[in-house]
Amino acid sequence: MRRKSVLYLDVAEQIKSDIMNGKYPVGSLLPTETELEQLFDVSKITVRRAIELLSSEELVEKKSGKGTTVLSNRPYNKLSKAGTFTEYLNDSGQKVTKKILSLDKVTLTPDSELFEYFGEQVVKFSRLYILDDKPYIYFNYFLPIDLANVPLKDFENESLYRIMDQHKIEILKFEDSFQTVQLTADQQEILETSEKNGLKRIRKSVDLRGQLVEFSEAIYNTALYPYVIEYEA
Repeated sequence: MRRKSVLYLDVAEQIKSDIMNGKYPVGSLLPTETELEQLFDVSKITVRRAIELLSSEELVEKKSGKGTTVLSNRPYNKLSKAGTFTEYLNDSGQKVTKKILSLDKVTLTPDSELFEYFGEQVVKFSRLYILDDKPYIYFNYFLPIDLANVPLKDFENESLYRIMDQHKIEILKFEDSFQTVQLTADQQEILETSEKNGLKRIRKSVDLRGQLVEFSEAIYNTALYPYVIEYEA
């Protein structure tokens, strides 16, 4: 039997999952408190604590007399007020598609900079973002070996952070660093460009225990389109 003290966490987790899966789209209203009580067979206080938790994550907003509105379907919405770059491109009328290049288990050697964070084995996920039918961003992600059994179709159909969230890998914070780099011959071939330079973004994501759970490198062909960060006020 589940303890009453954590029941609201289960309710919040299920509602969050329903938001992520599109059952409750952004801008829509959640069921009323009474409807949620009946749906989960819990008390009103349990429902209210669950909604308060989702509100603290800035996923929903509760207004007296209006109900609870879904604000976001991003797993780590509260980490940043910046919209994602792909959202910016889509909103700007650009056609953005993704192509998976590889998904493998990789063995790291002790001299690898990632060995101390991930140990001997890591999942390496590579994909290409295509902008208006032209290769634009080349991504390489290094992820915990816990994700080794995630089917390829999940990586094709879901966002990476949604997959991590579904597998209980919670990100507390991330750090992005940028630098201009000279493109290698392989990178030029993948990006189908003769440009000599590109923008490199390194992201390090850390979980609640301070453990690195994502190390990713993205190479942008900024000659095709500049990198833009759009912040919400």
